[in-house]
Amino acid sequence: MYNEKISGIPINVFELQQEKVREGVFRSAYATDEAMFVMNVLSKGMDLYPHVHEDFDQLAIVTAGECDYYLEDVPHRLTPGSFLLVPAGTYHHAVPRSDVVHNLDVFFPSRPDFIHMLSYIEEL
Repeated sequence: MYNEKISGIPINVFELQQEKVREGVFRSAYATDEAMFVMNVLSKGMDLYPHVHEDFDQLAIVTAGECDYYLEDVPHRLTPGSFLLVPAGTYHHAVPRSDVVHNLDVFFPSRPDFIHMLSYIEEL
Protein backbone atom coordinates (compact mmCIF):
# COMPACT_ATOMS: atom_id res chain seq x y z
CA MET A 1 0.00 0.00 0.00
CA TYR A 2 2.47 2.71 1.17
CA ASN A 3 5.81 0.92 0.93
CA GLU A 4 5.87 0.96 -2.88
CA LYS A 5 5.14 4.71 -3.03
CA ILE A 6 7.59 5.89 -0.36
CA SER A 7 10.48 3.48 -0.85
CA GLY A 8 13.66 5.45 -1.51
CA ILE A 9 11.98 8.86 -1.19
CA PRO A 10 13.25 11.12 1.61
CA ILE A 11 10.47 13.00 3.40
CA ASN A 12 10.97 15.66 6.06
CA VAL A 13 8.07 15.49 8.48
CA PHE A 14 8.48 19.20 9.28
CA GLU A 15 7.90 20.10 5.62
CA LEU A 16 4.54 18.33 5.52
CA GLN A 17 1.29 20.17 6.12
CA GLN A 18 0.54 20.17 9.83
CA GLU A 19 -2.90 19.54 11.24
CA LYS A 20 -3.99 21.59 14.26
CA VAL A 21 -5.25 19.11 16.83
CA ARG A 22 -6.15 21.57 19.59
CA GLU A 23 -4.64 24.67 21.16
CA GLY A 24 -0.88 24.20 21.31
CA VAL A 25 -0.77 20.88 19.41
CA PHE A 26 0.05 20.32 15.72
CA ARG A 27 0.84 17.06 13.93
CA SER A 28 1.83 15.50 10.62
CA ALA A 29 2.12 11.84 9.66
CA TYR A 30 4.08 9.26 7.68
CA ALA A 31 3.32 5.57 7.33
CA THR A 32 4.59 2.27 6.05
CA ASP A 33 2.41 -0.76 5.52
CA GLU A 34 3.15 -1.89 9.08
CA ALA A 35 3.36 1.27 11.20
CA MET A 36 2.41 4.93 11.37
CA PHE A 37 4.68 7.74 12.52
CA VAL A 38 3.06 10.94 13.81
CA MET A 39 5.17 13.98 14.68
CA ASN A 40 3.43 16.07 17.33
CA VAL A 41 4.65 19.60 17.98
CA LEU A 42 3.57 20.46 21.51
CA SER A 43 3.70 23.91 23.10
CA LYS A 44 3.98 24.73 26.78
CA GLY A 45 0.50 25.60 28.10
CA MET A 46 -1.24 23.44 25.48
CA ASP A 47 -4.71 22.05 26.12
CA LEU A 48 -4.18 18.67 27.81
CA TYR A 49 -6.04 15.59 26.61
CA PRO A 50 -5.65 12.45 28.73
CA HIS A 51 -6.92 9.54 26.62
CA VAL A 52 -6.62 5.83 25.95
CA HIS A 53 -6.25 3.64 22.84
CA GLU A 54 -7.83 0.22 23.22
CA ASP A 55 -6.73 -1.26 19.88
CA PHE A 56 -3.03 -0.47 19.46
CA ASP A 57 0.23 0.19 21.25
CA GLN A 58 2.03 3.52 20.96
CA LEU A 59 5.73 4.24 21.22
CA ALA A 60 6.37 7.86 22.25
CA ILE A 61 9.78 9.31 21.36
CA VAL A 62 10.87 12.81 22.28
CA THR A 63 13.23 14.26 19.68
CA ALA A 64 13.39 17.86 20.98
CA GLY A 65 12.42 19.60 24.20
CA GLU A 66 11.39 18.08 27.50
CA CYS A 67 8.05 16.86 28.83
CA ASP A 68 6.43 14.84 31.57
CA TYR A 69 4.63 11.95 29.89
CA TYR A 70 1.94 10.45 32.08
CA LEU A 71 0.95 6.79 32.01
CA GLU A 72 -2.16 6.54 34.15
CA ASP A 73 -1.25 9.11 36.85
CA VAL A 74 2.50 8.44 36.89
CA PRO A 75 4.76 11.08 35.27
CA HIS A 76 7.85 10.02 33.31
CA ARG A 77 10.40 12.68 32.34
CA LEU A 78 11.23 12.47 28.63
CA THR A 79 14.14 14.35 27.07
CA PRO A 80 15.56 14.16 23.52
CA GLY A 81 16.19 10.51 22.67
CA SER A 82 13.79 9.14 25.30
CA PHE A 83 11.37 6.33 24.38
CA LEU A 84 8.25 5.32 26.30
CA LEU A 85 5.96 2.43 25.38
CA VAL A 86 2.27 3.16 25.94
CA PRO A 87 0.50 -0.21 25.95
CA ALA A 88 -3.02 -0.44 24.55
CA GLY A 89 -5.57 0.33 27.26
CA THR A 90 -3.32 2.76 29.19
CA TYR A 91 -4.45 6.35 29.87
CA HIS A 92 -1.74 8.78 28.85
CA HIS A 93 -0.89 12.37 28.00
CA ALA A 94 2.12 14.68 27.76
CA VAL A 95 2.79 17.94 29.59
CA PRO A 96 5.54 20.06 27.99
CA ARG A 97 8.23 21.39 30.34
CA SER A 98 10.04 23.32 27.61
CA ASP A 99 8.45 25.87 25.29
CA VAL A 100 8.27 23.39 22.40
CA VAL A 101 8.41 19.58 22.40
CA HIS A 102 8.74 17.36 19.33
CA ASN A 103 7.06 14.07 20.22
CA LEU A 104 7.23 11.36 17.56
CA ASP A 105 4.55 8.72 18.13
CA VAL A 106 4.85 5.35 16.44
CA PHE A 107 1.62 3.37 16.18
CA PHE A 108 1.48 -0.29 15.33
CA PRO A 109 -0.67 -1.10 13.52
CA SER A 110 -1.42 2.18 11.71
CA ARG A 111 -4.36 4.26 12.93
CA PRO A 112 -7.24 4.33 10.44
CA ASP A 113 -8.47 7.65 11.92
CA PHE A 114 -5.19 9.33 10.87
CA ILE A 115 -5.12 8.08 7.27
CA HIS A 116 -6.36 11.48 6.02
CA MET A 117 -2.96 12.98 6.93
CA LEU A 118 -1.28 10.70 4.36
CA SER A 119 -2.94 12.12 1.24
CA TYR A 120 0.41 13.57 0.12
CA ILE A 121 1.69 10.02 -0.48
CA GLU A 122 -0.75 9.65 -3.40
CA GLU A 123 0.95 12.67 -5.01
CA LEU A 124 4.46 11.12 -4.92
